[in-house]
Amino acid sequence: MDLNSKQKAHLRGLAHELNPVVFVGKEGASEAVVRKTHLELMAHELIKVRVGDGAEDDLDTLATALAAGTQAAVVQTIGHIVVLYRRRNKKPDIVLPK
Repeated sequence: MDLNSKQKAHLRGLAHELNPVVFVGKEGASEAVVRKTHLELMAHELIKVRVGDGAEDDLDTLATALAAGTQAAVVQTIGHIVVLYRRRNKKPDIVLPK
């Protein structure tokens, strides 16, 4: 999923008030973490993922792995936080600008 800069800016604004719902530990983007991320994206469309200090991979590698494993788009990586977005097929809550 490709997002343009206007869409990413819109999603970053929406994500600002969110709390992380997925936490990545030293195991990295394991199958269980990808499954949890998938379930949260189904429920919320836009989520924050917190990456712990002990994670083996760097933030960008983990963000790419989670996005690929869930067919989501990486909106932003900052500090220890990854923001992911995946539009729901049925009744999406978020309307993206063109």
